Amino acid sequence: EVQLQASGGGLVQAGGSLRLSCAASGFTFGDYDIGWFRQAPGKEREGVSCISPRTGSTYYADSVKGRFTISSDNAKNTADLQMNSLKPEDTAVYYCAAGVCRWLIAQDEFGSWGRGTQVTVSS
Repeated sequence: EVQLQASGGGLVQAGGSLRLSCAASGFTFGDYDIGWFRQAPGKEREGVSCISPRTGSTYYADSVKGRFTISSDNAKNTADLQMNSLKPEDTAVYYCAAGVCRWLIAQDEFGSWGRGTQVTVSS
């Protein structure tokens, strides 16, 4: 059974940093790509970033380019999202998912989802 667990959320002031981690189990890590998504109150869920642990390819939403960095540790079956220079508009529940990472970071390409972790950025 594919399982994904996101962790690392919290409350941070604008300009601060957080590091989210996605722990994956139940599948061979390189067989699926890992994506990070977020959903802010009253808004639709959107793709933030994704990575192919097998090839190392990464993609980012324009809103986070230059501030967020995604990485994977194939030995630990984890994919982290380092978030720097956080803004209040980054406040959302962040989810990780397993699927296919393409430049669009489309939700439809990801079939297995974990529970989210709340990120709150105060101004």
